[in-house]
Amino acid sequence: MLSFAYEALPARVIFRAGALEDLPHELARLGSRALVLATPEQRPLAEQAAGLLGSRAAGVFAEARAHVPIETARAASAEVRRLSADCCVAVGGGSTTGLAKALALELELPILAVPTTYAGSEMTPIWGITEDGLKRTGRNPRVLPRTVLYDPLLTLSLAPALSGTSGINALAHCVEGLYSEAANPLTSLMAEEGIRALSGSLPRIVRAPQSLEARSEALYGAWLGGAVLGAVGMALHHKLCHVLGGTFDLPHAETHAIILPHAVAYNAAAAPQALRRIASALGVEDPAQGLLELARAVGAPTALKDIGMSRSALERAVELATASPYFNPAPIRADGLRRLLENALEGRRPGT
Repeated sequence: MLSFAYEALPARVIFRAGALEDLPHELARLGSRALVLATPEQRPLAEQAAGLLGSRAAGVFAEARAHVPIETARAASAEVRRLSADCCVAVGGGSTTGLAKALALELELPILAVPTTYAGSEMTPIWGITEDGLKRTGRNPRVLPRTVLYDPLLTLSLAPALSGTSGINALAHCVEGLYSEAANPLTSLMAEEGIRALSGSLPRIVRAPQSLEARSEALYGAWLGGAVLGAVGMALHHKLCHVLGGTFDLPHAETHAIILPHAVAYNAAAAPQALRRIASALGVEDPAQGLLELARAVGAPTALKDIGMSRSALERAVELATASPYFNPAPIRADGLRRLLENALEGRRPGT
């Protein structure tokens, strides 16, 4: 018998090629002076957004970094105060949206997000800040962006390799949403559709990076994944990725691509119905192996040692992941996590 709770999150979403042109109109609904945020690499796009806003742009802060170091958040907060900004525009991926959320958490600034990757953070009330090598996360409706402009044209410049890893990050939201303790019929339908959209479009993007159709399909899947992430809790995969990224400074999207098949294999016996739905959406029999093959198909790394993880760090990762574990279908045990991480370190077949 079905038993569930579902709570919709308020957000305004505009999805179309050319949606960036709507920025001035949409900002007028939120505030009068916006600080435009970006990473250093995306400063030109941030300046383009500021140009569209004209006098309503208070300035550009292009210092966002992965995992939101507390020092970066403090510098951005000081800039908000100096420029008397009353809202912020986050142009970029999860790093930039994460910085905007840190500002919203501290200063209660409304956020308008313009995603350029498939991270999905723009659809969630989840924040994260890294301090002294540890990443703290939480949920607060204050940090949920009020408006999101999805413009597939802005993803055309995203390199195929980064598109692949960013897309698998989004796909991970769908996968874990299916075996979340808060899973419900609506989010599960969204999760399956998101897996289909992303697994079908990401290899096409690698083959034809300028395919607007494939880019739109991937961004659609990322939106679904972000909405699932925002509505239900995640599990072991996300806990491990937060530990590995926040403590060992591993690249966020690549870490997701490597860990996901192994986390799915870890949960196989404990969540058989969810894994059947994942396999169906992927069009494979073994979902863990299917996810590994998808990572290979998009050129994503498949071993933690290839992105900077050392064997000597494994015990510390196990210790942190078991200290305050997320809900997970399979019990979180140190010996099991050690095997999982050893397999991921060496790039072995999931579950071996």
